[in-house]
Amino acid sequence: MSSAIPLSERRYVQLPESSRPVLMVVVDTEEEFDWERFPDRKSTEVTAMQNVGLAQERCDAFGLKPCYVIDYPIVSQSQGVVDLKTYYGQGRCEIGAHLHPWVNPPLTETLSVANMYPGNLDRETEFKKIQVLRDEITKVFGKAPRAYKAGRYGFGPHTGDTLEKLGFDIDLSFSPPVNHSDSGGPDYSDEVSTPFWFGREGHLLELPLSGGFVGVAGSYAKSLYSLSRRLEFARVPGIFSRLKVVDRLLLSPEGFTLEELKQLTRFLFSRGQRVFSFAYHSSTLKPGCTEYVLNDEQLAAFLQTFTDYFEFFFGELNGVPGTPTEVYAQLEQLK
Repeated sequence: MSSAIPLSERRYVQLPESSRPVLMVVVDTEEEFDWERFPDRKSTEVTAMQNVGLAQERCDAFGLKPCYVIDYPIVSQSQGVVDLKTYYGQGRCEIGAHLHPWVNPPLTETLSVANMYPGNLDRETEFKKIQVLRDEITKVFGKAPRAYKAGRYGFGPHTGDTLEKLGFDIDLSFSPPVNHSDSGGPDYSDEVSTPFWFGREGHLLELPLSGGFVGVAGSYAKSLYSLSRRLEFARVPGIFSRLKVVDRLLLSPEGFTLEELKQLTRFLFSRGQRVFSFAYHSSTLKPGCTEYVLNDEQLAAFLQTFTDYFEFFFGELNGVPGTPTEVYAQLEQLK
């Protein structure tokens, strides 16, 4: 279990199973950089934002209001926010905060892969960076953000306190069931996608990215998945997936097929999940910026997955669109 928030300090909450499932869209809205390379403070281009409307239009068609969690290079450059300000002004989206520490003032910490996870920073440095980001977003959009998502899912031991002090009440950082510890990040492999209340006053709400170990392995899923990764040279993960033994799936069009997204959703829904979080990166909308979309043909297929999945969610599951702040209000009524 992620040690940043002990189980004893959480209060899990879920909409009644009779409720129509709610779908949120969360966009990691950030600069273009090589995810596999050492952090570079000079990599702050935001040219992919010229394509942000391609996905916004898909969301608009289904009444979805994406929550754009934006980082400092986005909010501090006009090219990064010009379209977002329009959408926000028209009530077509929400704006949250997304911390990439290596490009967010104050630039005082040692550059390292581990420090790309904000939760690894000391309390004061993490606080100052989130404060600068919050203030810049407030200046540009006229309202302070309520939702926060740590860059690289790096929620740490001081993050909750910092969010409370800075006026946030929603966190979107957890990414079950992925283990980021190989590069110094948190381990979410024992986490579930169920929302929970936490914090000193119990008013912070965690809304994790929807994900899970799916398959017939049941309680052995995590162990078998770990074993399969060690035997990747023999293509064991693919074999386990095809045999439906175990697969690790996230509700994202990045690296996951439409059928996998449906499989994960049906799996979580059958276990009582009624709040779903669908996520992607803004930079994927520009071919060549991420590994998921390398050309125009792949971009078209990527965007088609949005439409096809939304049709499934609002059709087969009779779902409804939601946003982090709307879900907060719904779950607050269950306190």
